[in-house]
Amino acid sequence: MAGSNHNATRNPTEFQVTKGNPSLVPPAESREKGSVYFLSNVDDVFCIIRIVYCFKSDRRRGNDCAAEVIRDALGKVLVHYYPMAGRLVLSPEGKPSVNCSGEGVVFVEAEADCALEDVDFSRPFDRFAREKLVVYDLPGVPDKFEIPLIAQVTRFKCGGFVVGISFNHLLGDGQAIAEFVNSWGETARGLPLSVPPFLDRTILRSRTPPKIEFRHSEFEPLQQHKSSAAAAEEITTHCSYIRLTPEMIKRAKSNAIGATLTNHYSTYEAIFAFAWRARNRALKTVPDQLTRLLLVVNTRAKFEPPLPKGYFGNALNFAAAHSLAGDLLENPVSYAAAKIREAIGRVSDRRLRSAIDYCEVMTRANKRRPSGYGKMVATAMSRLPFSVADFGWGKPISCQLVEPPSDDNMVLFDHPTEKGSLILFIALPGQAMVRFERLVEEQLCHPLNVTCGIRGLAPCRL
Repeated sequence: MAGSNHNATRNPTEFQVTKGNPSLVPPAESREKGSVYFLSNVDDVFCIIRIVYCFKSDRRRGNDCAAEVIRDALGKVLVHYYPMAGRLVLSPEGKPSVNCSGEGVVFVEAEADCALEDVDFSRPFDRFAREKLVVYDLPGVPDKFEIPLIAQVTRFKCGGFVVGISFNHLLGDGQAIAEFVNSWGETARGLPLSVPPFLDRTILRSRTPPKIEFRHSEFEPLQQHKSSAAAAEEITTHCSYIRLTPEMIKRAKSNAIGATLTNHYSTYEAIFAFAWRARNRALKTVPDQLTRLLLVVNTRAKFEPPLPKGYFGNALNFAAAHSLAGDLLENPVSYAAAKIREAIGRVSDRRLRSAIDYCEVMTRANKRRPSGYGKMVATAMSRLPFSVADFGWGKPISCQLVEPPSDDNMVLFDHPTEKGSLILFIALPGQAMVRFERLVEEQLCHPLNVTCGIRGLAPCRL
């Protein structure tokens, strides 16, 4: 980022943002107004995701018209993505859908009292800074479930600006939302949509009658071994954002291969193999405790035929890797990597259709997906096309997930300022976090002559 005229970089919590009153941006044209938009069982993921895009252009000076351009383009792109302008509702059976009311997206304009350079975007935001760049709460709307999408454009004194969005995961997964924002940017530049949305989610409707062909352990809670409870030395959970340099990623891949005949593991497989194993060692999980890693898999290409290009919705599924903690810790990391690859390899059209039907049966029985002891979810945001959005000021100089969905997630995403580096989010009790970070140093930093990735990214309380 270009140098600032200010003498010192501010702490991310110090800058002030003045927000205008929220307004609604409806679709520029009415489409499907009054209809009810179907959400599949795969969409049943209720949480709020928040992302910030930072823009500053050398070729297009100033940000005076940024909010106006982005707001105008939002109304136009909503014609194609009309469900985003509706409101989520629940059926008497508890199944979510979208009332295509056309009310519009909540839009907020804001002004910061500093330059973008005064905010340290090289480290994840703390809670106070996040609240300044995205909208968390709206007056008179206590239930976030009712609001599909909120956008905030914050102008900075240097001519840069930040677009912060909050959306309900029920409306789409990371790829769907990234494609929506990219379409929004294309609309702002007067271009046709390169990836028009495919909106028909009924192609993932459950079968009649439901046909459960497999055991879906990904939805089953694990029974906690009695002695495992003693491993939690404190109740307070701490989160850490661990920087993984290219050298550390290369080391993780080398460790994953080990003495096996496999000559390659992906970054996703290698990093999460290390993290799964190190997390259980840090928690001092007892040897006979069954552990589970739920790997979030983009299934668009797994269906037969594959889902249409631009499928707008959730197309994620859990691939469950299991191991006794003792086996996980006594074997090299290549053992964990092989378990992960095996789990991902089991994802198929038949298994996915069976999972959709399983969720349908659970819903009819008024049962929610269990989320008991042992659930640990591994998600890679680094694979998603967030960094190409362009509203006319060029691609973002930084784009980052504001916060993980929950503290039982391990999330891998691109480093906001260092090309080739990644950030691993993980949450653990305090002493377990200290042990986990020590394992990062021992197994990924040494004997390599690299700066340990955890320095400068201090753990923070959730």
